[in-house]
Amino acid sequence: QVRLVESGGGLVQAGGSLRLSCATSGNIRSIDPVAWYRQPPGKQRELVAKLIGSGSTNYADSVKGRFTFARDNAENTVYLQMNSLKPEDTAVYYCNVVFYGINYWGKGTLVTVSS
Repeated sequence: QVRLVESGGGLVQAGGSLRLSCATSGNIRSIDPVAWYRQPPGKQRELVAKLIGSGSTNYADSVKGRFTFARDNAENTVYLQMNSLKPEDTAVYYCNVVFYGINYWGKGTLVTVSS
């Protein structure tokens, strides 16, 4: 019922920018929580940013001031604008939604930041 497709990853130099997109399909509502996670090489998956129905967005300390979460309700698409990228931002980035208590994930998009 719910499908997520991430895009926008790639190879950039430190200090550069990328915008990730997550296209959603199904019956996702604007009040359903959405989030971006990432999994760095050799590490566990970690939360990057989460947007809840109230409009409040929580960012991981490591990305505050550099990443911005946005949502286009009309297009059912969420975005992650990433600026001032650092090598430690290298990871596979995943889109996540919670729908009726169930977590749904996309397949991820790879972001590689070179020194």
